[in-house]
Amino acid sequence: MRLAASLFVALLLLAPPVRAADPVLIDAPSARTRAAAGEITVIDVRSPPEWRRTGVAKDAVPVTIHRPDGMAGFVAATLRALDGHRERPVAVICATGRRSTMAAEALRDAGFTRVLNIREGMLGNRADGPGWLTRKLPVEDCRGC
Repeated sequence: MRLAASLFVALLLLAPPVRAADPVLIDAPSARTRAAAGEITVIDVRSPPEWRRTGVAKDAVPVTIHRPDGMAGFVAATLRALDGHRERPVAVICATGRRSTMAAEALRDAGFTRVLNIREGMLGNRADGPGWLTRKLPVEDCRGC
């Protein structure tokens, strides 16, 4: 009995930490529809030069992950964009899904409870879809970003 208890404790110590649910994937058209309806806030995590080059998804809030204060600054800026509400639905988008995945994980790890990942991104990728721009979803000029 004592051996079984020791083994159980050892397994608990070796188990990976329990984390909030992984960010849910959402395709660009669904994200557009939900953002237009006010159901989610889309956060564009790309860099300012990318925003200026292509524009940002309509109704998206540009909050770059390329900040001098790193991911902690990104999380803080996103929290400000959501008026301090970690439980508000938020969908992150980048160019092709890599940075949005990192951003979604950072938000989830910071206690955001309803994180979506538009992993096909603005430009698309083979695994997830053609992307916001190829789908001809609306964008807004971001020259002042």
